Amino acid sequence: MNLIDTQSTKDLKEDDVAVIAVVDTGKKTSQVSLWRSVKKSPRIVGYCFALSSAILLYGYDLVIVATVAAMPQFQIVFGQEYHGRYIIPTMWLSLWNVSSCIGLMFGSILGGYYQDRGGRRITLAIGSFLSTIAVAICYISDLPDDLETRRGVFFAGKLFQGMCIGILLCVTQTYMSEVLPVLLRGPVIAFYPIFTLLGQLVGSIVVYTSLKHTGAESYRLCFASQWPFSAIPFVLAAFLPESPAWLLRKGRTDDALKEQKRLDTNHVNSEAVIDELQASMAAEELESATHTYADCFRGVNLRRTLIVAFANIIPQLFGLQLLANSSYFMQIVGMSSANSLVFLILGIGLGLIANFISLWALNAFGRRFLILLTLGIVMVLWFAVGIAGIFKGTVTIWYTAVSMMLITMISGLGSWPASFVVAAETSSLQLRAKTQGIGWFSAGLGTAVFAIILPYIYNADQGNLKAKTGFVMAGLAAVAVVVVWLAVPEMKGRTPMEIDHMFSLRLQTRAFKGWHSDVTLTSGIQDIHPPVKG
Repeated sequence: MNLIDTQSTKDLKEDDVAVIAVVDTGKKTSQVSLWRSVKKSPRIVGYCFALSSAILLYGYDLVIVATVAAMPQFQIVFGQEYHGRYIIPTMWLSLWNVSSCIGLMFGSILGGYYQDRGGRRITLAIGSFLSTIAVAICYISDLPDDLETRRGVFFAGKLFQGMCIGILLCVTQTYMSEVLPVLLRGPVIAFYPIFTLLGQLVGSIVVYTSLKHTGAESYRLCFASQWPFSAIPFVLAAFLPESPAWLLRKGRTDDALKEQKRLDTNHVNSEAVIDELQASMAAEELESATHTYADCFRGVNLRRTLIVAFANIIPQLFGLQLLANSSYFMQIVGMSSANSLVFLILGIGLGLIANFISLWALNAFGRRFLILLTLGIVMVLWFAVGIAGIFKGTVTIWYTAVSMMLITMISGLGSWPASFVVAAETSSLQLRAKTQGIGWFSAGLGTAVFAIILPYIYNADQGNLKAKTGFVMAGLAAVAVVVVWLAVPEMKGRTPMEIDHMFSLRLQTRAFKGWHSDVTLTSGIQDIHPPVKG
């Protein structure tokens, strides 16, 4: 049976048409339990778990600016007095929040480009090493005597740190999506929100425990705690097997098989895995002979790239940036600094519980359903927060805090982890690194926009909406629901070849779930015939 359908090949030159014969895998992936898949591929799961240290660094960095900005000593050194208390000026709070995002945008594009040239391992090591330098810049940012200079040095450190994190996130997601078996792809890539929350949790606890210290030591401890997270990926890069998919693209078939065997146990036919990767790449070569960033926006790849880009901004649409700033936000609403940190930690804990449940839910219910369901609930909760903000008093403060914890938990159950999975599995193998670069560029851009705008909406010296900001977030969640319904297909349990075939057929979004191919997918390529002339 031809991998590429007859209609699709009509648009190709005769010399480009190849017939790829495949054999039956013998058992549908959906019939295999998650636990059995983990036992079959423990090394891959272990390596991906270790790679999640880079995500941990991302989560820490995401919360560190907002949480440190809530520390009294940091506010004295970097802030200014406003109506009898120290606050961080809106402009600088926005700049610090956006600095990491801007850095992430450039870092992700750089990471997407370089990992296709030098490989996944070396890119991971470079991003990790540079991150340690960025942390050092933040650590010494309070040394200049001039206030504006201190603020500027801290901005530069966060900008550089964001670039390093962009490199690490791009290579991590690319690597995971390339080496994970179909059934493990959803649950393991769901490590992203889990370890993001863990990073936030560590950051929040470090800040909370640092409140007892006086002087610069209180916030410097927070910066120094980032060094271990920066070093772990560097050490891991020395032991991590190189991506077999990247090696195949470089024509290093023997090396690809060698690295695949390092990833697999004796119960897995590594040769068949390599054969399947070759089959997928050979099919994609019929669509495009080049693999540049421009190719991500040509033909059917344009649709796939747009889906990846949108999936990466879903977290901003359900309110991740505001949730990451919840400690400072709750102080603006009227809560004390100590209580705001406690609620931040409780919210992160609930989010972690939800994310662990999502490891099962992603395979049980699918990506599209979970995103739509949880975004709908979040939309209602944000709207209720906006209504509460119309009133004043203690009830509004505590209702807002509890609602934000629930939003973190519900998003962690569905839309947050599912968005990462959609972003990881939508692109083709040949363009995966660069598409992930574009995806994380979009994530950085979305975060930057919200990091700039949100403080102007809720901060006391500007919009002063406080809890009424919930109306804004409810509207954004509603927009996300509509776009997901119209544009994001269900790809649960699909192999890369199936996903390629469905996009090549230009199926409508809601047709993906029920589509059945007449192509028998493979555990290995049987034959690639040369073009037949005349």
